[in-house]
Amino acid sequence: MSSNPVAETVASLMPRARAELTELVAFKSVADFDQFPRSESEAAARWIMDALGAEGFQDVAVLDTPDGTQSVYGYLPGPAGAKTVLLYAHYDVQPPLDEAAWTTPPFELTERDGRWYGRGSADCKGGVVMHLLALRALKANGGVPVHVKVIVEGSEEQGTGGLERYAEEHPELLTADTIVIGDAGNFRVGLPTVTSTLRGMTMLRVSVDTLEGNLHSGQFGGAAPDALGALIRVLDSLRAEDGSTTVDGLTDDSRWEGLQYDEEQFRRDAKVLDGVELIGSGTVADRIWARPAVTVLGIDCPPVVGATPSVQAAARALISLRVPPGMDAAEATKLLQAHLEAHTPWGARVSTEQIGQGQPFSADTTSPAYAAMAEAMAVAYPGQEMSYAGQGGSIPLCNTLAALYPDAEILLIGLSEPEAQIHAVDESVSPQELERLSVAEALFLRTYAAG
Repeated sequence: MSSNPVAETVASLMPRARAELTELVAFKSVADFDQFPRSESEAAARWIMDALGAEGFQDVAVLDTPDGTQSVYGYLPGPAGAKTVLLYAHYDVQPPLDEAAWTTPPFELTERDGRWYGRGSADCKGGVVMHLLALRALKANGGVPVHVKVIVEGSEEQGTGGLERYAEEHPELLTADTIVIGDAGNFRVGLPTVTSTLRGMTMLRVSVDTLEGNLHSGQFGGAAPDALGALIRVLDSLRAEDGSTTVDGLTDDSRWEGLQYDEEQFRRDAKVLDGVELIGSGTVADRIWARPAVTVLGIDCPPVVGATPSVQAAARALISLRVPPGMDAAEATKLLQAHLEAHTPWGARVSTEQIGQGQPFSADTTSPAYAAMAEAMAVAYPGQEMSYAGQGGSIPLCNTLAALYPDAEILLIGLSEPEAQIHAVDESVSPQELERLSVAEALFLRTYAAG
């Protein structure tokens, strides 16, 4: 990185950043309070509130959102007449999955091979630290030249819409000229990237019932309708022979015209086993950024260990459908529900329950804020030009903010590059990316203020 005072300040702050990220990662802040203590999320929210207060933020508050979780807000005033920038991150994390499969404990930040490992290190507690680093670097080098609002969400991973509804009920709270969402990631380490599109999502729980109770498979099997077998048939109907998503009425032929994703590189990033084919058709970028994608997230059925020879009376599954830009998530939800009902065999009783939903997002990359970010990225990543990529994941808040503040420019950056393995075992963050993106964000705020 070329030498400049902001970059030098960020470099000097990296030991503090590691210490703070260690503290944040230690909170088991999964917003599923049936499995994880609410107190862990509340403690993480207090940590962020204290951190903002220590940086001179005003009006710092923990917001009780309608889904029963907490988000943290703060306002840092800038010079009179300055623009306002909203910085977003979230402190809630995905469950660690199989803790025994982690190389090191998921809630202990651990350095290994030049990366920092821990749940939330990249997605998105690292984003919280990135914002703090950028602001501290500016304060040490002439001051923060814009009004800054910070909002750190407590239930982004659950998709329960708490912050979206809170923002709709308090539309004045998050007004800004530009919004920086710190929850995306570079296309790969060292390649500065702004995410220009996000797929939306919907989650449905589907339940199938066929009998009043389980039956002996020897006495009744072969004629008694098996609910688990019916569910398997339903789930299989969601994919074509090549693995493409097949939901009746849903278009699956859109194309991605921007940055392409080399298939062999994708195989390495996704850690696809030798000899196993990728699914779907079209380019990799088409499949993960421009087309719908269904995933079976879980099935309730007897585990292999302890299973009895029974015909199952009931079974259920949790299904996720990623929805690309240009497609309405609510309409896609209706089509998915109709598909599940239409493809349930044997007259089995089927019901669906919507668990979460978020609309896809597409940004205006011709705006002045994007030009300012490109200039900042060129300094933070010498010799590299900022790229534009899609992201297959969802950040439902983006559409809420775009609807509430149609004149605001929205940029998505962050630490979730492919090596980070977010949502998976052994999630990690590159400290070099944290340092460079913090520099880029600081320089962006300075350049944007002067524009």
